[in-house]
Amino acid sequence: MAITMYDISVLPFRQVLAGVAGFLEKGRNHCIEAGIDLDTVVTSRLAPDMFPFRFQIAAVAHHSLGALRGIEAGVFGPPTVPELDYAGLQALIAEAQAGLVAATPEAVNGLEGRDVEFRLGKSRIPFVAEHFILSFSLPNLHFHATTAYDLLRQQGVPLGKRDYLAQLRIKN
Repeated sequence: MAITMYDISVLPFRQVLAGVAGFLEKGRNHCIEAGIDLDTVVTSRLAPDMFPFRFQIAAVAHHSLGALRGIEAGVFGPPTVPELDYAGLQALIAEAQAGLVAATPEAVNGLEGRDVEFRLGKSRIPFVAEHFILSFSLPNLHFHATTAYDLLRQQGVPLGKRDYLAQLRIKN
């Protein structure tokens, strides 16, 4: 069986976003029950030189659905981070999930071999679509999802690895 662009992008993106959506909901419920201000969570950081929770969640959406849009456009850059509250961040993840559900295998597989350039200031990094997904987008997606997970754990949210992994694609 050949592995396709859809297999290496949309399927793992959807799995990670399902995990993020799930642990965001657990985090919201825990914070409400524990009297933790959700605005404090949104601005929390693991270290002073790291971006806050809000950025981590925006980056998850950006490195999933946004990555596909970047390949389509031929250019990808850092995420813009809207000033969203916790519910807005949950809606951002839901929007990315919906966009990924709507992505068809034919459309995504048609992106194979396309050039995409990552731009940050004056820096330019050229990629081919599949290498962009495998060596840039997926690692960034996991980094930011893990950081968001860790920030919720830091608030005492009872999360485990299964919350992060979400639904595995097991043999039927």
